[in-house]
Amino acid sequence: MPTATDTLLKAAQDASKSGKLPPVHLWDPPFCGDIDMEIRRDGTWFYEGTPIGRKPLVRLFSTILKREGDRYFLVTPVEKVGIRVVDAPFVAVDLTPRGTGPDQSVTFTTNVGDTAVAGPDNVLRVDRDAGGEPSPYIHIRAGLDALIDRKSFYRLVDLGEAHDVDGTEMFGIWSSGTFFPIIPVAELEA
Repeated sequence: MPTATDTLLKAAQDASKSGKLPPVHLWDPPFCGDIDMEIRRDGTWFYEGTPIGRKPLVRLFSTILKREGDRYFLVTPVEKVGIRVVDAPFVAVDLTPRGTGPDQSVTFTTNVGDTAVAGPDNVLRVDRDAGGEPSPYIHIRAGLDALIDRKSFYRLVDLGEAHDVDGTEMFGIWSSGTFFPIIPVAELEA
């Protein structure tokens, strides 16, 4: 009898053959429990404490990943299993800017090969911890975000400019006609 992992792998393989992401947002199968799978902050996927070293396998699993509230699941049309995600399920490992100012668009590429253009549908945000350390994220798809890696964030900051947001001068990024504030200009000067 196939295991939950076998069934998930088969569903992911079937979806990858079509060249499209499966419609996981339409699937609401019964919950079958949690499996010992974890996505770490650096984007490494682990199964039963061991890193999954085969990138094609990680890509396959990433195509059937779904978020519901604060929980993450791997889903097929017939079953759903819970997994742990330490921070964000993906890491943005590269970016490609085109244009400048409000006409600029910035496309991000993740560690699993997804791409997303920052804009109204793929919001760019920067969270700050208690010490002020930034953690930048880009929405990739269906409630799934990518942590922007350090080198890409530095490149992103190089594209930044000041812009007035509700009476406060903010430093941020334009993409797809949307300004994404990162930090008040006053804090940069301090």
